[in-house]
Amino acid sequence: MYIAVTSGKGGTGKTSVSATLSLCAGKCTYVDLDVEEPNGFIFLGPEIRDEIRYTMPVPEIQKNRCTFCGACARACVYNALAVIPSLKKTMFFPGLCHSCGVCTYVCPEDGALTEIERGIGTIRTGKSGQITCIEGRLDVGQPSGVPLIGGIVENYLDKEALIFADSPPGTSCPVVEVLKKSDYVILVTEPTPFGLHDLKLTVELVKAMGKPAGIILNKVTGSDAGIDEFARETDIPVLLKIPYSMGIQEAYSRGIPLVDAMPGIKKEFTVLLETITAGGT
Repeated sequence: MYIAVTSGKGGTGKTSVSATLSLCAGKCTYVDLDVEEPNGFIFLGPEIRDEIRYTMPVPEIQKNRCTFCGACARACVYNALAVIPSLKKTMFFPGLCHSCGVCTYVCPEDGALTEIERGIGTIRTGKSGQITCIEGRLDVGQPSGVPLIGGIVENYLDKEALIFADSPPGTSCPVVEVLKKSDYVILVTEPTPFGLHDLKLTVELVKAMGKPAGIILNKVTGSDAGIDEFARETDIPVLLKIPYSMGIQEAYSRGIPLVDAMPGIKKEFTVLLETITAGGT
């Protein structure tokens, strides 16, 4: 079962939740797909066993063969190629390329466009007890984490395992890539007007994708800022409420997992996990 843990905004506690679920589950896979700023390994402390460079194919223009016909640029829906016949120049913009290969397919001049591998990030794998740990790290300067996220989900996850995927925050393309193959989505939010606003956006996304979901309300101090009412209106259950605690915040800053900072919560997470994996809410 693939459970994605996401949030409409950063700082709500999705990494704490996904790491805690992994520690409560025991034998499982934790995958940090927040590739622009992964930090789940801080809490799980895995023994790193492998580091793999992740590459994607991009076109390389062979200037001595290119006739500047413009077929590649016309075919590229991402505008990653531009041809200026008057200057006898073909330009490639790697930040726009999606590695679809259509440019090399439509090129009428044999050998004018070839493909080379371009590194975009690193995948680290390791073990923490019974937990298989996987982390994606996007290279600085890369415009999108989508190819790296998609590559990890497709090629590095055991589809038969219990998987907890720590998603990037927000509702943009990287989040969609994480949620695509998920069986269940946990939405982590906080009882503030900003938390409610961004929760609404995330709920709209998971409903559009047809994904079953539940809410974990973190940092609860008193008022829920309308989260409970919104949950009833949208028929999405509030799975758990985690109280605000200075002790939890201090533990987080030291890389101490929630189950160690607040031992009593392990039972609640275990029951929550049993409910989700059994198909209920």
